[in-house]
Amino acid sequence: MIRPGRNSRGELLAPFEVRGFRFQFPADLLTSWGNEMEVLILGWYILTATGSVLLLTVYGALQYAGTLIAPLIGLAGDRLGHRTTLAAMRVVYTATAATMTALAFADLLTPAAVLAAATVTGLMRPSDLATRNALVAEIMPGDRLMAAVGVARSTVDSARVVGALTGAWLFAVLGMAPAYVFITTFYAGGFLLTLGVGAPRMTVTMTRMSFWRDLREGLAFVWDTPASLAAMWLAFLVNLTAFPLTLGLLPYVARDVYHVGQTGLGSLVACFAFGALAGSIAVSIAGRSIRPARMMIVYTAWWYAMLLAFVHLPGINAGRVALVCAGFAQSLSMVPMAVMLLHGAGAAFRGRVMGVRMLAIYGLPVGLLVAGGLIERFGFAATASFYCIAGLLLTAAIALRWHAALWPVDAAANAR
Repeated sequence: MIRPGRNSRGELLAPFEVRGFRFQFPADLLTSWGNEMEVLILGWYILTATGSVLLLTVYGALQYAGTLIAPLIGLAGDRLGHRTTLAAMRVVYTATAATMTALAFADLLTPAAVLAAATVTGLMRPSDLATRNALVAEIMPGDRLMAAVGVARSTVDSARVVGALTGAWLFAVLGMAPAYVFITTFYAGGFLLTLGVGAPRMTVTMTRMSFWRDLREGLAFVWDTPASLAAMWLAFLVNLTAFPLTLGLLPYVARDVYHVGQTGLGSLVACFAFGALAGSIAVSIAGRSIRPARMMIVYTAWWYAMLLAFVHLPGINAGRVALVCAGFAQSLSMVPMAVMLLHGAGAAFRGRVMGVRMLAIYGLPVGLLVAGGLIERFGFAATASFYCIAGLLLTAAIALRWHAALWPVDAAANAR
């Protein structure tokens, strides 16, 4: 399904011909490095300090505390410019990380402080990737959008490789406080580089002052567009049943299933991220040859199949291979979904539609919290298997329900 174009290298590098993207890419990369290091280090801290998988899932759920306000942040991007909104979010990350650094050096860090910090950053984090994508669409010509979103997505995926391994190593060797100095520095660098993207190019002028009317229009647009509505349900599904297995529960898998420490955990996170990075690069190279809606459906199913293999394959090495394959499929599903939504929304609704897309992340904290309770009662293998099988069945149901909007080659959602 992925067929590279005649000039694969040109497709991959074309987004960097845009000056704003040359600033946005390293800004997103530094922010993602800081984020991945922070989540891994604090997740391990919560698990070892409290010994509770339930509190680990609570910590993971708090990363997405702002899911319900994501459409409001998307609307703020439409009104104020996505660069301005993204820079403001990165100020919050930097200030929170600086506070955590001070607490760690003063030996005042506690699980309660970690959960409080997760709540603060969690108000911004669900909207981060959506705002990045909206900013890419704002500065990028339409014929380079698929490649640009794939390259931009690689900042998250590569950070999960580098951040996971580096964060685990720094925490194990230097301790919490020195590790947080690096995290704070990455966030600050990301903020400064974001300012270099330049003043937002406002393609839409909103003359009405009715904030809630603008928001309702965004919600109505999604509801009345079959392909967008199907994508929202699919996004909610994978956040509910797929992402919890690799975003929140890997510390538990590392400690209680594979019986390894921080370095082993870092390798598991890095394997999934390496696969996702390879998938993002593959999407960038394929570029305009991709049929977004078809690819989204097919690789979501493959993603669940690889997670099911991860649950049941014996040994950590086999698990690592399955995680690489799952990560690859995840990118080949989620990147085309984002491009399909951005193309369909146009400039007028771009921020609001991506904000509504972030509402789907609400499934992640729900999925994490439910999984925490189920694992304590039925075990990890049974819980994860249930999540994967349910995900496969419901993906098929979504594909059948919106077949006319998602599968025909000439459908708008499959436009190249």
